[in-house]
Amino acid sequence: MQNLMSRGEFIALIAMMFATIAFSIDAMLPALPEIGAELSPTEMNRAQLILTSFVLGMGLGTFFTGPLSDTFGRKPVIYAGSAIYICAAAVAWASSSLELVLAARVFQGIGAAAPRIVGVAIMRDLFSGREMARMMSLAMMIFTIFPAFAPLIGAGIIAIVGWRGIFLAFILFSAISTLWLGLRQPETLTPENHRPFRPVMLKDGIVEVLSNKQVVKVIAALSMAFVVLFLTISVSQQIFEQFFDRAEEFPYWFGAIAFCSMGGSMLNAHVVMRMGMRQVIALTFAAETALTAFFVLALTTSILGDTAIFVFYLIWLLSLFLLAGLTIGNLNAMGMEPLGHLAGLGASIMSSVATVAAVVIAIPI
Repeated sequence: MQNLMSRGEFIALIAMMFATIAFSIDAMLPALPEIGAELSPTEMNRAQLILTSFVLGMGLGTFFTGPLSDTFGRKPVIYAGSAIYICAAAVAWASSSLELVLAARVFQGIGAAAPRIVGVAIMRDLFSGREMARMMSLAMMIFTIFPAFAPLIGAGIIAIVGWRGIFLAFILFSAISTLWLGLRQPETLTPENHRPFRPVMLKDGIVEVLSNKQVVKVIAALSMAFVVLFLTISVSQQIFEQFFDRAEEFPYWFGAIAFCSMGGSMLNAHVVMRMGMRQVIALTFAAETALTAFFVLALTTSILGDTAIFVFYLIWLLSLFLLAGLTIGNLNAMGMEPLGHLAGLGASIMSSVATVAAVVIAIPI
């Protein structure tokens, strides 16, 4: 079946599907104080679980969505995931307790896993190697626009209709991206490449994926990159409010930093074709480690004043988002390279193991 979309439209569609997760997390950041005050006034910190419960559901969902897309096709699984996501958002909108909101957020994460993971499988169906890494970088570049504006969108919605209105925005966003996929993107998994969803074949596929040393190394590196991101996103609003006394400025600074971090994906799209994925990843992690070590030294020795600490914190925050643009897409491409015949399952295992491992580390911190 001939593809109806240009390459630019395809990248934009994949970026929007990826952005379901970023929008679902970042738009909630300005709402955490109000949610805590309304649903958990005696334990305000529990409102942070709004974020990690979603990520936990996403980690669980990623394990199934890839294999299911290998069996039933890419598009039907995305349709099902979007339906779960939309229903869960409606439940969260109507909830009167934090516990019910958290349960709904877990199911939202499960549903959101479909466009994120199956989107990677669709890209692997059409591209491979450094070309896939380049396409992922371009998609991530557009994707970073959403977290740049998501806190501002969330703050605007809260100002007009309250924090519950954010869940209605989630419903609209998912409906638009799913309709776009349905109307414009043909199915990419050919009938001869469908894999039966049988426990034995699933077990064999998992063993094959986890027996590949390159994939295991990628999972370990992804886990650490996700820990950094989840921790940063979960506590950034409180750091602005409680440490710097700049709560009202948070959506603007966070949006500006996320928008500037688009440069990481732009840079990667240019350099990965020349340097290769492995070298870009290694240099990025090394640079981030050195910068973070200096920041820890500055905080523990008080060698910087309050204003300088805030400026350095903004620089460090930007560096973490740049790290995502220079590593996550490359790591996914590296891990998927030997798994072309298991694209859905491979994408699921990599993302689910890395995400759940990161949540397990992030929640106690």
